[in-house]
Amino acid sequence: MIWRDGTLLSPGEGGVYGERTRGGYRVWDPRRSKFSALAHLDPTFDLAPGTRVLYLGAANGTTVSHVADYAEVVYAVEFAPRPMQDLLAVARRRTNIIPILADAGRPGQYAHLLEPVDLLFQDVAQPNQAAIAVRNRPFLVSGGRLVLMLKVRSIDQSRPLDEVGNEAVGVLEEGGFAIGSVRSLAPHHRDHLAILGRRVG
Repeated sequence: MIWRDGTLLSPGEGGVYGERTRGGYRVWDPRRSKFSALAHLDPTFDLAPGTRVLYLGAANGTTVSHVADYAEVVYAVEFAPRPMQDLLAVARRRTNIIPILADAGRPGQYAHLLEPVDLLFQDVAQPNQAAIAVRNRPFLVSGGRLVLMLKVRSIDQSRPLDEVGNEAVGVLEEGGFAIGSVRSLAPHHRDHLAILGRRVG
């Protein structure tokens, strides 16, 4: 990914959501995007050009637009009709975004629309977030990457982050993922853990 003086940038045209630009590149703000927050906190994390991405919880396309600046294709799944309207507007300007109105917990709804992907990125506020990732595992190539943005307070309002995170890791490992790291997204996003892994087999 492209960095300038500690600032993460993406190479697409600006003006998607009023973001700043620098030298013709779009500024990818870690306070607006958990993907960017992870990149700022983990210097080993990267998004290589040409990556095929399945993005669960695409919302209005803010982060999706940046991911699409690097990726070959982004299959952007969103359940709520209102943010889907914004996502469609973003997709009209970036032809490598495939917007899909569907429930990420029911991947059979969109299986026919996908090719195998290199990266499964999930940002879904559901109690069964780890189980949703497991259900979408078949779309990943062998060894493909998982990035699960675990919204801890959507799972449990009171338990410590680490405890909820360890429970999610157990579900993912049982479901066929090898987990490489778990880290907090603080100070950019409170009560969020980034779980990174790969498909086994």
